[in-house]
Amino acid sequence: MAKLRITQVKSTNSATERQIATMASLGLRRIRQTVEREVNPVTLGMVEKIRHLVTIEEIK
Repeated sequence: MAKLRITQVKSTNSATERQIATMASLGLRRIRQTVEREVNPVTLGMVEKIRHLVTIEEIK
């Protein structure tokens, strides 16, 4: 199954509380921190809400 490599590239200082909570639930706490998550509708929805704060790479 495919995975996503999600890296935080911007600060959450100007983000809303919901966006900060989404970042925390993905496991992102600081800039340049990277996590790998399975591709599923829940993860894709979370990434869509914070796409301006992260970069996404698909890995196989």
